[in-house]
Amino acid sequence: MGFLYSQFCVRPSYPEQSFADQTVLITGANIGLGLEAARHVVRLGASRVILGVRNVPAGEAAKKDIETSMGRSGICEVWEVDLASHKSVLAFGDRIAQLPRLDAAILNAAVATTEFGIAEGFERSITVNVVNTLLLSLLILPLLQKTGKNVPGSQPRLSFVVSEVHAWCSLPEWTEDHILKTLSDQSKAKMNERYPVSKLLEVLLVQELAGRVRGSEVIINMINPGLCHSALGRDQGFLFQAFKFFLARSTEVGSRTLLAGISAGLESHGAYMTDGHVENTALSPFVRSDEGRQARIKLWNEVSDIFESLRPGIMQNV
Repeated sequence: MGFLYSQFCVRPSYPEQSFADQTVLITGANIGLGLEAARHVVRLGASRVILGVRNVPAGEAAKKDIETSMGRSGICEVWEVDLASHKSVLAFGDRIAQLPRLDAAILNAAVATTEFGIAEGFERSITVNVVNTLLLSLLILPLLQKTGKNVPGSQPRLSFVVSEVHAWCSLPEWTEDHILKTLSDQSKAKMNERYPVSKLLEVLLVQELAGRVRGSEVIINMINPGLCHSALGRDQGFLFQAFKFFLARSTEVGSRTLLAGISAGLESHGAYMTDGHVENTALSPFVRSDEGRQARIKLWNEVSDIFESLRPGIMQNV
């Protein structure tokens, strides 16, 4: 009932907060919500917008479209990053770290597929939506913190695009010794639930990350944009596309929630935002349960080992 009310009766506010002189990073910015969020950020005065994309020619087309529509040139930069590749994410994170400042980041890139595939030793959705999204956040976190300390009046923000579908699944695998490896076993994988499960894992990890970082340094939050017209889920068949046709928000309206995330105050630190507002009661019962908290810690320890194997010392960033 809450989902239908939100889709039909709630229209997120049009973004108006200035990003003048700010540097903003958006992944998955060549299409859909990421592209429209980037357009808003350029409209609102950002001086530098990094479009993190896997498809560089599509990114260049997005850059041209954004800057032409907003009448501002030389603002967007297209940087390649493939979240299915550890090497690509590490290189991208290192490149971001060389920027003089980073005021806000929207980690939006994701995949939604029912086809099983392996990337970097894990099922691809787990690698992209969970492991490498969190890896990237740890790589850029020091620059966000540095910006907050060195730029007068700055309040850096790190926003993760999650989804309400995290509450539409269970996670029995949390009791296994290795949660992500178990989820990456093709003989056990329930791919029709994979996108919701990946977003549940992301919610748990972002909660833990936010609990280890002071909001006064970097505000970390989670954004649920609702069901929107975008390229996400384009491989999920006719029924899903029909469902979207009748229920989905426009891409621009959905993107407003992403801007709400990087405009929100300290009250949003560690919080789940839906329709552009903090709504922690909308988190799934599992996430708010004792079992959910145990799963969160166990999962954090698991990904910490992965991250340390990829970049020794990285966990000192939190």
